Amino acid sequence: MDEESGEVLSPAVLAERVGWCADLVAGMVGALIGGHWNAVDVDALACGVDAGGRRLPSNAWMALRRLGWTTTVPVGVRVNDRVVRMAQEQAGRVLRSVKWRADLTAGVLSTWPADPRKRTPAEWEQVRTAIPGGESLASSVIKGRTRQVATFLAANGRLPVDVFELEGAPRVPRMLLLAACDRQQATIERSEADPGRALLRLQLPTRSDPRGYGDWTWVACPISLPPTVPTGAVLHLPTLRITGGRVRADVAYTHPVPKARRTGHTVALGVDWGLNTLLSAGALRLHEDGRITALGAGGAVPRRRCPGQTASPAPPW
Repeated sequence: MDEESGEVLSPAVLAERVGWCADLVAGMVGALIGGHWNAVDVDALACGVDAGGRRLPSNAWMALRRLGWTTTVPVGVRVNDRVVRMAQEQAGRVLRSVKWRADLTAGVLSTWPADPRKRTPAEWEQVRTAIPGGESLASSVIKGRTRQVATFLAANGRLPVDVFELEGAPRVPRMLLLAACDRQQATIERSEADPGRALLRLQLPTRSDPRGYGDWTWVACPISLPPTVPTGAVLHLPTLRITGGRVRADVAYTHPVPKARRTGHTVALGVDWGLNTLLSAGALRLHEDGRITALGAGGAVPRRRCPGQTASPAPPW
């Protein structure tokens, strides 16, 4: 519901207004990533300290501001500072995450084998030494990156300079990282009458190109929580995405859990990562007679790839 007009917004209208805000954020994110998609800037962000030697904040948007990496909105468009924060947070997360791929690619390029289809034992030792933590890195990770570089070599007749030329700047998804905001942009509260529901309030534009703060109004959005969210959990501002013409909220929460015992467990969760899936997981139960049975069919999270990026496993953390 639009709190200023009292109008009850349909899912389509809500998705349109969230989309307008997400488009403004995505434009700023693209400019930030494009302006800093290089080894020097990514290393500066990854080193964890600013020019004065002070430790960079853990929040990506604060770290970018400490480094002086700013962005601007289109001429004539007015947004508040919290919208800019969301853009800086999203861009900062992308730039931080590329550091691992940059080091991996640099190690592969600096030890390019005579035959990229089959390294010799000595070449395997060289490439693992050149990659930070390469000694414990799965061979499939290095092979996947090698295939990606070989594809570039075949198309261009030379090796790429680094991962930034190899992959190019990634596409910017339309999303709103409300976790970077404060109460001046968004709030979320759990219903006292129904613990399975919560109310998200946030400022959204009333037009695609808001010309002033009057073109932003507060919108109240009821959220249905899944039964897996404990009734006593503390909810945090979600990430909003538009899927199938509807707004979806990725809601994070925290709640206390008992201290885990070191022994005596009868249920275990196994998690693995690989080439075609980001994560695969399944639960097992140990019975008194020593039998181990699976609980359900398990699940998997598919991997999303950037344009031009071949399959390569996620970093081991």
